[in-house]
Amino acid sequence: MDNSERPGRRREPGPQIRDVAAAAGVSYQTVSRVLNNSPRVRPETRQVVLDAMEQLRYRPNRAAQTLGSGRANAVTVVTANTTLYGYAGVLQGVEEAGRLLGLAVGVRVVESEATADVRQTVDYVSDPSAGSVVVVAFDPAGAAVVRALPEEVPVVAATEAGGLPGAMRPMLFLDERQAAAEATQHLLDLGHHTVHHVAIPSEARASARQSGWRDALLAAGRAVPEVVAAGWDVASAHVAGRELAADPAVTAILCGNDDTALAVRRALYEAGRDVPGDVSIIGFDDVPGAAFWTPALTTVRMDFQGLGRACVSQLAGEPIVEPQVPHLVIRESTATPR
Repeated sequence: MDNSERPGRRREPGPQIRDVAAAAGVSYQTVSRVLNNSPRVRPETRQVVLDAMEQLRYRPNRAAQTLGSGRANAVTVVTANTTLYGYAGVLQGVEEAGRLLGLAVGVRVVESEATADVRQTVDYVSDPSAGSVVVVAFDPAGAAVVRALPEEVPVVAATEAGGLPGAMRPMLFLDERQAAAEATQHLLDLGHHTVHHVAIPSEARASARQSGWRDALLAAGRAVPEVVAAGWDVASAHVAGRELAADPAVTAILCGNDDTALAVRRALYEAGRDVPGDVSIIGFDDVPGAAFWTPALTTVRMDFQGLGRACVSQLAGEPIVEPQVPHLVIRESTATPR
């Protein structure tokens, strides 16, 4: 056995796509287009790239098995966050589906929607070694990556309900608008005169959750309170909760997600307002611990794992198993107002 093949010694890495690009005097995006048989490459340029590949003995990673022509047998998830429940749920679903199909699954975090951060991420996943791409586009950073990806990169975006305006790429989403209306109607049916809303950030001007809440209030002929905005962080949701807790007319609150509901619940507790005796709360997502809060949280269940699995199925050309439809789970945090 040659020393280079003995256990404990790492093999020297072979030539990479950037080495081919340097040898051919072209960009690595051009090399990627050649690997994908893109018609956008001139014949003479294609030949120069092929000659450089032959000279360097370059072979694309896992070229024998591909999701897209010339791309690795892999899926890279692009996300701005790996800890928030919805983002982590999609990532979990992608990993589960990828494992069943024998795909390597990687993660690329896009730091922000700043042009430099988006470009760096797009450059990374444009390399064929990244395989196909699932973008979690619940925020401006993810949406910017979807819009900036070259057409030859196979991608599916997991988005908010309705997709991304102007983005001409495959998009899958959970339609939570009806579930938000159902949650709002539940509070009205309990006898609350109206429902306040603490909203999480949205790529759209009005998210599906916010739209469903407004739809239900308008359909019932009820006043539509001003939306109270919160960020992705629970501290901002706590501030929003303190604002609502100070208003004795507030008896029902629909929160943008369960983390927001937890922070609002804390603000109400600090103000001496009982849940659900004084104020009813509904969350969104149904995080694993929601059923074990005191009181147990009424919330909308979202099948983020199913969404991630569906994204991989679409990329792989497999039959798509539709994610579970968002629906209200009634527990202890809602009740008839005093």
